[in-house]
Amino acid sequence: MKKLFVLLLCIFVFSAMALAQTYTSGTGITGVDKLGAHSNGGRGCTGCHAPHSGGKGGGGNAAGGAAAFNDPNSGNDALFGQDMTPLYGKTLAFGDNGMYVEVLPGTLTVANEEIRGIMMCLACHDGQVAKGGMMTGSSWEQSNHLLPANIYGPNPIPTLLGNDGSTPGNYNNDHPVGRNATLGALSTSFNTYFSVAYNATKVSYTWTVLNTGAGANYTAFVAHYGAPVFLGRTPPILESGDTNPNDAYILCTTCHTPHTMYTSSASGTSKIAGYSSGTFPTYFFLTGPYNPGSNPTPQQASSATQFCRQCHFTGAGGANEGSGIMGVTTAF
Repeated sequence: MKKLFVLLLCIFVFSAMALAQTYTSGTGITGVDKLGAHSNGGRGCTGCHAPHSGGKGGGGNAAGGAAAFNDPNSGNDALFGQDMTPLYGKTLAFGDNGMYVEVLPGTLTVANEEIRGIMMCLACHDGQVAKGGMMTGSSWEQSNHLLPANIYGPNPIPTLLGNDGSTPGNYNNDHPVGRNATLGALSTSFNTYFSVAYNATKVSYTWTVLNTGAGANYTAFVAHYGAPVFLGRTPPILESGDTNPNDAYILCTTCHTPHTMYTSSASGTSKIAGYSSGTFPTYFFLTGPYNPGSNPTPQQASSATQFCRQCHFTGAGGANEGSGIMGVTTAF
């Protein structure tokens, strides 16, 4: 009995030590400045954020027809130094033959989520407006031979939306973003996975994973992967006072962060597979672990699959846990 007690005590101690450790295994990009492509050929932060005089502080820009555009608001929000004039009020038809229509704001409003989370991204990544401005139109990771071997094909991976080599260029083959790209349009079940609470001023809000009913299945998914899209820096957007998760809509910055190309960090509020600290491999500036070179076993799912399952939880392409399969973990 005494030996059994000692054995159980050792198991408990070692388990506690394992839980306390940070994530250290897994492979991805290493030894590269974390801004990667967004180092802007050496211009660094000022390639996007002009600390003085907006776009003029960088000598203008290369937006399509730039001579006709002079954004009077350049730099007035987040010191963003690119010319967004061609994008104001523009209508874009995303995904599924253009069924998710987004009309971009017509004027600048400071801290507007659509401007910060869509327009500022498109100021460089819209191939109809920004083509030729700082970008080659192909993946920086691919051009620098940083992608996992034999994972992607030999042709350039495009980075300009709406002009990716197809004729004519369009946004129909790009993931929906904007006010019509709601979680409810994907599934009406998100209010069974999450609750959302605003602070007293109804300015910021907190997402919480429910642990009852269907939420218990999502809780199991969080234990195997996490939910950085919902619990991290920029969750799906809810209008002030709205607490229905189904109404939340997606921005570019819901899935991508412009500041960290290949690492995703766990935190106490956004744990990754139970880890509250440590970094995990990712690619393409995605906000959560996403490693197509993770080499999962049959009892694991690639983190590149799990990232998508945060939103695509049920249905034909849904998560294992969404189908009641609870024994599959994640290969990071």
